[in-house]
Parts: sequence; structure tokens; C-alpha cells
Amino acid sequence: MDGLMFYFTSWSLWIYITFIMRKENSYRLKLAAGILLTIILAGFHVPIGGIDIQAGALFSLIFSYSFLMGEKKRSIFYFLICSYILTLGYATFHIVEVFDPVLLIVKETWMIAVLSTYLILLLQGTLKGRIILLISGTMQGEILYALIVKRYPFPYQAGSFAYLDVCALTAALLIGWSCLENARLYFDTYFAYNEKDKQKTS
Repeated sequence: MDGLMFYFTSWSLWIYITFIMRKENSYRLKLAAGILLTIILAGFHVPIGGIDIQAGALFSLIFSYSFLMGEKKRSIFYFLICSYILTLGYATFHIVEVFDPVLLIVKETWMIAVLSTYLILLLQGTLKGRIILLISGTMQGEILYALIVKRYPFPYQAGSFAYLDVCALTAALLIGWSCLENARLYFDTYFAYNEKDKQKTS
């Protein structure tokens, strides 16, 4: 059922941010409000430029842009390039899926999520940057794909629950990868500290 993974992941993140995340975190309230509004708006859709866009996905796109405010121009320029790359990759995957579905060796949701995760990891080094890139790049890809197929006789909603499921799965993969990275850094620091301690005592 489309949307199940999105709701599960979104509510889990909202509960973690609201009740578990440290209150000193400057992004805590903003993230909690953004996730909650995305969940509320997910059931609505708006027509823009001749295409049908889900309101929750559109809000998440605008919300991701808000995190770029205050960044240096060089960082914003690099992020726009990364976002453009992901947008083209995402839209291209959907075009290939329509015209040559034989290439899909596993379920579509997992293929897009894994490929998007790999590309995002190559382009961004922080979890914050990765999540922002995920939302902006894939949603822009949804809009681009919707504009391309608008001339064909089959309907397509940009930012549908199927898309939100892909976003939720990709976000979970990115968070899991970041946890592994942090665990590796922790163990590297721990063993380096123990090594220095042994050298001092010897």
C-alpha cells in the first residue's frame, strides 16, 4: 500500500525529534514542524502549470530550500549543481522505466532508493546536506518527469504517495549509513585513545 512507509518513517522521525532529540538542537522545532505539516498536507494536491502536485511533497520541497538560507554563495552554487545532477538522474530513471521496464530487476521503490542513496552519498558529506539534497533533487525530478509525460494520455501526479515512500526509504538508508559512519569514527577515536594511553603507561 502506497504511503505506508512514508507515514511510518515520518511519524518515527517526528517522535524522535519531539521527545528524544536534545532541546539544545537549533533545528529541533523547525524539523518537527516541517515533518508534521508534510504529513498533514500529504492528503491534498494542487494543480500548477498543468500538472498535478501533491501538497505535502511540494511543501517538503519548499521546506528543504529554507535550509539554504544563510549559506555561503559558493555552498549554494555547489548544492544547486548536486541537486541538478540528482534531478536529471531521477527523471531519467522514470523515463527508462516507462520505455524499457525490462531493466527493472527488483522492485522499483528499492531500485530508485538504492541508486539515489548511492548518488547522494557521492555528492554530499553531511547528513543535513544529504537529506536536503534528497528532497530537493528527487522532487524536482518528479516535477520534470511530470512535465515530460504531460503530453501523453496517461495521468501522473508529482509527489504521489509512491514517491513519498521512495523518499522515506532513501532517508532511512541515508540515516543508517550516517550512523555507521559515526560508529566507525567513534571506534577509531576509541582505539586511538587506548593506543596513546598504552604508550604513556609503557
